[in-house]
Amino acid sequence: MEALKGATKATGTNSPPPHFAANLDVEYVIVFRYANAGVSAQTGDSTPPEEQLEKLLHTLDLAGLRTVVRDGGNGTLLIFTRIRSEKKLLGEIYRSRVRDWLHGIRPAAPEKETQKSLEREPLTDGERLRLVYSLITLPNSEGGAGITPKQGEWTLVESVFALHDREFNKKWLKDWSTKWMIGPEDLKVIRDRFGEKIAFYFAFIQWYFIALSVPAALGLFAYLFLPAYSSLFAIGNCLWSVVFVEYWKRQEIDLAVQWGVRHCSTVQRKRAEFQFEAEATDPVTGEKIRYFPAYKRLTRQLIQVPFALFAASCLAIIIAGVFSIEIFLVEVYQGPLKVILKFLPTVLLSISIPIVSTILTGFATKLTEFENYENQDSYEAALTQKIFVLNFITGYFPLFLTAFVYVPFGEVLVPYLDILNVTVQHFGHDEKYTTSDTGFQINPSRLKAQMIYFVVTAQVVGFVLETILPQLKRTVFKKAKEFDSRRKGINTEAVLDPPEEKKFLDQVRYEAELEVYDVTVDLREMCMQFGYLTLFSPIWPITAVSFLINNLIEIRGDAAKICMEMQRPIPNRADSIGPWLYNLSFLTWLGSISSAALVYIFSSADLEGGPPKGLTFHGLLLSVMLSEHVYFGARFVVSYAMSKIQSVGLETERKEKYMVRKRYLEESFGMENELIRQEDEKTGGSYTGVGVVPSGQDGRPLADGDLSGKFWRSQNGWKDSVNAGVQIMDYVKKQEKKTQ
Repeated sequence: MEALKGATKATGTNSPPPHFAANLDVEYVIVFRYANAGVSAQTGDSTPPEEQLEKLLHTLDLAGLRTVVRDGGNGTLLIFTRIRSEKKLLGEIYRSRVRDWLHGIRPAAPEKETQKSLEREPLTDGERLRLVYSLITLPNSEGGAGITPKQGEWTLVESVFALHDREFNKKWLKDWSTKWMIGPEDLKVIRDRFGEKIAFYFAFIQWYFIALSVPAALGLFAYLFLPAYSSLFAIGNCLWSVVFVEYWKRQEIDLAVQWGVRHCSTVQRKRAEFQFEAEATDPVTGEKIRYFPAYKRLTRQLIQVPFALFAASCLAIIIAGVFSIEIFLVEVYQGPLKVILKFLPTVLLSISIPIVSTILTGFATKLTEFENYENQDSYEAALTQKIFVLNFITGYFPLFLTAFVYVPFGEVLVPYLDILNVTVQHFGHDEKYTTSDTGFQINPSRLKAQMIYFVVTAQVVGFVLETILPQLKRTVFKKAKEFDSRRKGINTEAVLDPPEEKKFLDQVRYEAELEVYDVTVDLREMCMQFGYLTLFSPIWPITAVSFLINNLIEIRGDAAKICMEMQRPIPNRADSIGPWLYNLSFLTWLGSISSAALVYIFSSADLEGGPPKGLTFHGLLLSVMLSEHVYFGARFVVSYAMSKIQSVGLETERKEKYMVRKRYLEESFGMENELIRQEDEKTGGSYTGVGVVPSGQDGRPLADGDLSGKFWRSQNGWKDSVNAGVQIMDYVKKQEKKTQ
């Protein structure tokens, strides 16, 4: 950790941080494609690449960025950028911090002398990169260059990325490989390097990992000592999920205050793809603003309803169809080739679900773009919710189908699957190949086996694909591209590399080929995992144990993925994990219903996972409603209890606001005391009070003959007022004695 502290030590702006020096002081690299497979690339308006390159470099120069161009190979140019001067950087730092203060992110205005501000609050690598990225991508009206890759007039700009600090990455991974827990200092290192958005993800997965110890212990106890589908375990798991989500809400606030990003989501990032319909004058600022009517966006958002129904229907039909084929082939069919045919459903599901999910995700993306959001955060939130619905169906629907359709009603429904009996008889020429002689029976181990697959096998396969597949895919695509280029006689090798830069430029070209890291993918993975735990853990109580082991590796795997498999993330800010928090709350509520239903249905079965006995609809409805009310009651109690516990973040925020008010009041009183001191000197040490000195002296002038002037001249200073008060009290006392 000490090595990491040294590597991440915030610096001023007199010299670049060590890793910038290791990267030749490069802050960002812009990939510009001027040719594609040997054919000159053309822009949307048929502008030659040379003209767009000239415009790009000139625009960057106007934004205060210095550029150097090198060959990127395969028809691309690498444009290295850095801020032109430290004076420009100081100005950007001051403007950024003033903007934060005006939006309520910072409790006080920064020092006007930026160097003093940096001494009090040093510049981190993340803040430096965020400011430079803003200079590159913000619109011209906000002081940026307005470079939007593959959008608008910048169709030949492929990407904008920062370079990895390889020395830091090695130390970071080595440090994490020797520790069990991630502490506050580790999170601060991530925040300073990669921004608050990624730091919030690691903070969440670390808290999730710690919190999993409770349901893991409870589940292990239930697995060893309690009966299957124990109501005690289901209640405990439900209460844990409520406490987990409510405590994380409080922890988000504490971290946001600690990192200085509380309410930073109010500063919205404009989307380059936003298409305004009209311009209007802001009644408050008087500025011209571009807007899109809210009612039109609402109309477009209503398309989500038929889209969700269509997507749900498509995925449900595929999953239910494959599920039915699997049941038939595994548990009904007794004909030839059964050993081979029983793998057919897995093949069909493995092929169809990814294809259909990709198509539906593309539709969801297009629909979100059609909704025409003005801000990037709103766009990401809308897209996140659509993708969550798709993942919810593909991830949870098979278990819902098995638990609430196959087991309770399988003996009634599955025999109808024998509709293929005629075909099988014709193929086998013998009735013994059709169905079992003993008739169909529910497979009691199917539900648990399916649950184990999703929480163990699928997690392992997903981790392997997440860490190994990108590298294999990149290698295959690179070889294929090189083969295609050689076939067409195109030279893909970079030329004109200065010998002393070759190693550096090779590393940059390698990083340019890496994929862009999207933290929402990892957040979605954790959210889906949390859903399995809250919705279905009564099926297999030690689900949390499996997730505990998985996440111990996942945290380090995600760190390695960022360092080795992805481009360096843009250090974007965030004050929470975004819409995923609402999804966690939704899964917690749904888990209270699902767990109650599972316990009611399967606790009465003779065999674990077998068909229930004495199942009634009103009994099921009553158990679900009771569990839901317990959930709402527990959520209210936990939320109320959390509000009574002192929050470190809220306490720090109140302290900062108090110190700001105190400072301003002290400054105000200091000015008044200075005036009093000056007046005291003029009156020879006899203070008369500001504003009550005679008109011939400095102070507030009093008009002669005016009743107000006569009133205030009756007592000249505070000593005369004391004498007058004492005389009044003595007179009143004498009068009282006379009357006694």
